[in-house]
Amino acid sequence: MYRCDQDGGEESVFSGQVPRQAALKAARRVDPSSSHERAKEQTTEIRIREKGTDKVYIYDAWTWEEDAPADAPDWMPEQITEANVSKQGVRHMDG
Repeated sequence: MYRCDQDGGEESVFSGQVPRQAALKAARRVDPSSSHERAKEQTTEIRIREKGTDKVYIYDAWTWEEDAPADAPDWMPEQITEANVSKQGVRHMDG
């Protein structure tokens, strides 16, 4: 899956079995909100194009920071970014 910008260019490649999985990976690169309660107020549109097709999946994404779990490995930071996405639709690219 490719993450598309507003002009139809492709910024990054994200893998996933389904488009939502790739969208969640892309969403984690969005600047996170300080809390889960405030995160949904600050959504960002993410567009994911499926490889080999002209389908573009459109999602609203929001992210927030949380404390790492108590049993987190040593290499994990104390604050982690969580993400969620909501599918808004599917479009076909022109051309």
